[in-house]
Amino acid sequence: MRGCSPRRSYLAVLLALVTGALALAACATNPYTERSQLLLVSESHEMQLGAQAYAQVLKDPKVKISHDPREVEPVKRVAARIIEAAKNSKYAEIAKQFEWEVSVIKDDKTLNAFALPGGKIAVYTGIFPVAKNEAGLAAIMGHEVVHALARHGAERMSEGQLAQAGLTVADVLIGASTSNPATAQLMMAALGLGVNVGVMLPFSRSHESEADYVGLLLAAQAGYDPHESVHVWERMGQLSKGQPPEFLSTHPGHETRIAHLQQWMPEALKYYRPQPGMPSADLPTLAPR
Repeated sequence: MRGCSPRRSYLAVLLALVTGALALAACATNPYTERSQLLLVSESHEMQLGAQAYAQVLKDPKVKISHDPREVEPVKRVAARIIEAAKNSKYAEIAKQFEWEVSVIKDDKTLNAFALPGGKIAVYTGIFPVAKNEAGLAAIMGHEVVHALARHGAERMSEGQLAQAGLTVADVLIGASTSNPATAQLMMAALGLGVNVGVMLPFSRSHESEADYVGLLLAAQAGYDPHESVHVWERMGQLSKGQPPEFLSTHPGHETRIAHLQQWMPEALKYYRPQPGMPSADLPTLAPR
């Protein structure tokens, strides 16, 4: 049995101390859920990355930006209300710093929408059948906007950095405890899988649930009926197939999301104040596909 060399011991201790110090120094708290967040990435850097990613998406020759007012106006109208709600929420400070932009991507086969750090929003026309109306669109866009406001991207990057540092420490210790390189490699592979399933995936699911919860509140505060969020996920469940088991997915199952939304509904209704003249008709681009 090979003993642990002084050099390996020193390196392992040093890495462990640095990792722990980073985690403590970068700890923040989500203002809505009071969940502790690890943020090793600055807001300015995160916003810069968001702007770069957004520009890259829009410059893609395969991406067609819609200028059809029937598609663009509902999206921009909902976005404006969600943004205004965000600026009057517990995320007000960061919402007012964002340089908001909204684009509609003409792609009827893609059920997607996203909001990047810095307030860069894109909605694919393929999500319209899921949204069905502006209240449904508000539920979707509120969810995506919260990902940016809550700095989930920076948190994911930070968690990845910390996990990598932890694996480096483990690599040192495993290398010191076995003389068989093949055994050490297998142990590291197993440990990496454990980190992914046991930490990173549940961590991502917590982001999704947080975005569901706060997004529901923002949509309600913006004047949209929060009940529509449940119908959105019912329609999503009907349209999406082959969803992986929840414990191996970065997203909660549709049934889980619906149950949580119904649980949060009484709180959301406290924020809901119907606005006169709010459009209630289905999105105009909806047609059988």
